[in-house]
Amino acid sequence: MWRDAVLVAGKDLRIELRSRVVVNQVAPFALLVLLLFAFALGPDRGALARGAPGMFWLAVLFAGVLAVQRSVAVEAGEGTRDGLLLSGLDPAGVFLGKVAAVAVELVLLEAVLTAGVVVLFGSAVHSPLVLVGASLLGTAGLAAVGVLYGSLSAGLRVRETLLPLLLLPVAAPVLLAGTRAWQLALGTAPKGAGDPWMGLLVVFAAVYLALGVVMYGTLQEAW
Repeated sequence: MWRDAVLVAGKDLRIELRSRVVVNQVAPFALLVLLLFAFALGPDRGALARGAPGMFWLAVLFAGVLAVQRSVAVEAGEGTRDGLLLSGLDPAGVFLGKVAAVAVELVLLEAVLTAGVVVLFGSAVHSPLVLVGASLLGTAGLAAVGVLYGSLSAGLRVRETLLPLLLLPVAAPVLLAGTRAWQLALGTAPKGAGDPWMGLLVVFAAVYLALGVVMYGTLQEAW
């Protein structure tokens, strides 16, 4: 399973390196979302600093939808899915590999967005460990649920419009918990307030990773 996961993750990441979709489309889109939020809140630096955690996670969530759609599109070519089914790869390994590839893309994107939050909103990082931990856990959860629901909608003609409708409501716990944890990391919430939310991020990521490992093979057969 782990060997297959490495193979699939490497394949997806090489495709992205060659196509540069994340660099040329997803990252500019996410930065534009942050910029529009900054315009919407106006010049009040206090309001910008308080709203920065939520705006960061909204930008990550919207960009995550694009990243997952791209991951699904990689397998959408004629005969590609059949080739993947006949390759003998462990379905759980395929799932974990695709999750890892999406997660790597989102982590790189989040590094850029974090710099954008500091520059645009004047935020300062008070708890780097909380910020990094919440980002990694939230990314794992978003990547897992995204790949799972992306596979669920892969065989449908309306997958481009159906995926956001499926994914965004389910990912709401990541948005909520990630925002609360980031409020602690950026110093806009009292110490200890982020602990329950970090636990929620752990549970969310663990549940959807486990569901994907168990169910991905069934979803593949349904393609």
